[in-house]
Amino acid sequence: MDKNDYIFGIRAVIEAIESGKSIDKVLVRKDLSGDLARELFGVIKEYGVLMQRVPQERLNRITMKNHQGVVALVSPVVYHKLENLIPGLYEAGANPFLVVLDGLTDTRNFGAIGRTSDCAGVQGIVIPERNSVSVTPDAVKTSAGGLFYVPVCRERDILSSVRFLRDSGVKVVAATEKGARNYTEIDYTGPVAIVMGSEDTGISDEVLRNCDELAAVPMLGNIGSLNVSVAAGVMIYEVVRQRMAAMRSDDLAE
Repeated sequence: MDKNDYIFGIRAVIEAIESGKSIDKVLVRKDLSGDLARELFGVIKEYGVLMQRVPQERLNRITMKNHQGVVALVSPVVYHKLENLIPGLYEAGANPFLVVLDGLTDTRNFGAIGRTSDCAGVQGIVIPERNSVSVTPDAVKTSAGGLFYVPVCRERDILSSVRFLRDSGVKVVAATEKGARNYTEIDYTGPVAIVMGSEDTGISDEVLRNCDELAAVPMLGNIGSLNVSVAAGVMIYEVVRQRMAAMRSDDLAE
């Protein structure tokens, strides 16, 4: 980890948060207490910053300097809010196209999806606050810089995000082996969000129940599933294919 990727010390972290610095999360020693610590906890709560209690050893692995039991990991990007992104897309006359990641944990997969998303014109990626990947320098590097260009929304939970998208007129399509329809049979030409699940458990049942469509990519060999970043690429470019075909049809009709 580069020294520019983190801030250490209680007062320094408080000032970073209050100044609007984009913080990925704050790592706090498990037994940290005292007046200054309480001030830090209040600022973290006020600004909605993610905090994680960790052993002293983890903080020492990041820096051996006087961190006072607090290290803030700096995000390379500023996270967006879904409730602001979607209205902005509609106001700009765009046809919303988003990718929702339900519990993805592998940074390399996240980076690969970020790269594909930028290439395909995806207008937003949604991730949950906890038990998920985040935009780290490694993720940005794996994305070949793609995550600098695609707005990333880090939301409290994916279920609420899915419901918000549906209420906003966005069709939510889950990529899952439980899908009854072939992924090519679904119409993606209108506002759409593609949901991809975690590497080990896939999309949660509750999220699946709240999606508009369950789409399956056919498996014709001996292995039962694709790598999630590959499956995301298949789904994303089906959206691109259908939308480009629709645009050609419109041009011919004129």
